Amino acid sequence: MRHVSVLLDETIDGLGLKEGDVVIDGTLGGGGHTLEIIKRFNSKVKIIGFDLDIDAINRVKNLTKDKDTNIVFINNGFEEIDQEIKRLNINKIDRIILDLGFSSFQLEEGGRGFSFQRDEPLLMTLKKDLTDEDLTAKEIVNDWAEESLADIIYGFGEEKYARKIAKAIVLARQEKKIETTFDLVSILENVISRFYKGRKIHFATKTFQALRIATNRELENLEKVIDKGFQDLNKGGRIAIITFHSLEDRLVKRKFKELASGGQARLINKKPIIPTEKEIDENPRSRSAKLRLIEKII
Repeated sequence: MRHVSVLLDETIDGLGLKEGDVVIDGTLGGGGHTLEIIKRFNSKVKIIGFDLDIDAINRVKNLTKDKDTNIVFINNGFEEIDQEIKRLNINKIDRIILDLGFSSFQLEEGGRGFSFQRDEPLLMTLKKDLTDEDLTAKEIVNDWAEESLADIIYGFGEEKYARKIAKAIVLARQEKKIETTFDLVSILENVISRFYKGRKIHFATKTFQALRIATNRELENLEKVIDKGFQDLNKGGRIAIITFHSLEDRLVKRKFKELASGGQARLINKKPIIPTEKEIDENPRSRSAKLRLIEKII
């Protein structure tokens, strides 16, 4: 399987990289953006690659082992950017890339319940070695109150049938614990599939999105990395963020606008850059992608 990075050239070109830069790839995933930087600059750009998924790190290590590189791998979430660069004795960084899409490997080979098309344990977390403290989607659907379930399915999934779904989940778990993706899909099919007949979107899409966002605290961590990352940027440094759904894009748009209106930054693109028709034809997963870039000016 080959992972195809979305808006690859637009992202790397938009960052305006130069020799000697220190770059954070906050979401290594399939390694597409990191590999493109190495292709253009070899070891003349230092890359710090973050990923919570150790499989992603090992995959990119293997892809780069015979190349001329200057890369450090961090098995941690990008929201810890400030602590990790401090640990590496790096004072400032020049560029940050965040591709918020899930790689093809994570969706199709992860075995962690991200896809409703495979019967897998309902985990939805990127961490491989889980501890008792780590939240999973299974814990959410089996333990959270009905009102809380409805709130996250509506708030993070923008699912208008959230209350029906939450009620059905609570009733189902009284009979049997919800363990797998197909357990959850079966509940959703019974309660809302009829409302999705004839629509392009699958009836489980929004609920799975909501649970994934809640499990991984994605919006909370995105806000943290923008705040921390911008603080650690050199003057003239740039951040590129590729989002894949409206909640992420609205958050990035708001945070970037606040920085620009406060006189700290300038927006490189006032409107998001979106994939071309050619890219969408070649990679249908790219159709919802939006790229926003910002430059620190003080």
